[in-house]
Amino acid sequence: MAVFDEIADFAQALPAMRAVAGLDLGTKTIGVAVSDRLLSVASPLQTIRRVKFGADAQALLELASAREIGGFILGLPRNMDGSEGPRCQSTRAFARNLSALTELPISFWDERLSTVAAERALLEADTSRRKRAEVIDHVAAGVILQGALDRLAVLRRT
Repeated sequence: MAVFDEIADFAQALPAMRAVAGLDLGTKTIGVAVSDRLLSVASPLQTIRRVKFGADAQALLELASAREIGGFILGLPRNMDGSEGPRCQSTRAFARNLSALTELPISFWDERLSTVAAERALLEADTSRRKRAEVIDHVAAGVILQGALDRLAVLRRT
């Protein structure tokens, strides 16, 4: 199984010069962001409407193939005190199920306040309420992925 709790272990498993996809898993949608091949910048990409796991996984794997993605970072929705509740269990189950369908490494990034940060960025950009609702999930995925990319950069320097 290629699911790593530690980002350092994920970094070791990641193929060279391949982009990474960041996912913000919601109950109705999956926000998707992608990195560049140098793993320095996250860009919000799209929001996938969730149907059922099989269809959701197929959409993600097709996207990974088309964009030559080398791994997935899933936002882990910890409680503010750092504990893990039902949403974390659901995210971990999604990762386990996805790992059964792909060899790509999968890891997690603490997503506490990522949606708040995304909302703030969209407000600062003077984005309309309707447009914010359309893009918030993949912008939040971008915040999650950028946090993980910044950590990967630190790991590469050590």
